[in-house]
Amino acid sequence: MSKENISEEKITNEEEAVEKSQHSDEEISQENDEAPEADEKDLKIEELEGELASTKDSLLRKAAELENVRKRVQRERIQLFEEAKAGALEDFMPIADDLLRTLKAAEESEIEDSFLEGVQMVASKFKNVLEKHGVERIDDTGVPFDVNLHDAMMKQPAPDEETGSDVVLQILESGYKIGDRTIRHAKVIVSE
Repeated sequence: MSKENISEEKITNEEEAVEKSQHSDEEISQENDEAPEADEKDLKIEELEGELASTKDSLLRKAAELENVRKRVQRERIQLFEEAKAGALEDFMPIADDLLRTLKAAEESEIEDSFLEGVQMVASKFKNVLEKHGVERIDDTGVPFDVNLHDAMMKQPAPDEETGSDVVLQILESGYKIGDRTIRHAKVIVSE
């Protein structure tokens, strides 16, 4: 090969190397240009995913809070209803006691049977209404004194040795309760 051919070949090789270098520089430049765009997209995606997670968390908290408010309002509504019911029934307790006293007095005196039957019917209906609403009388004797159910009016010695202390001996006035709630404590005489 001649020197000219060698030098032309060198020039051609050099030109090709320069071109390759330029192409690779352009490719690197393009990749570098694309890399910031990709990084920006990834950052934006992460930011949006964070906002979405925050929004979901916020909505879940709001839903839970709303459910708690709904439950609390329901409990308050039931409690208010029970208190109103107990208050209304408490107003009828003296009437129930008067009916029972009337029946007791009528049995001991001479009263027409038709009148006595009428009073018994009214007392029976009254008792049924109270039972319908879950009202129970507190009028058991011989049971241990319970401050949640009884109000001790006085103490007296036990009638026999088998009866212990703090036992209900006599009911002076019946008490009433609805479920676990005492509407009116029974007034009782308790053993010493």
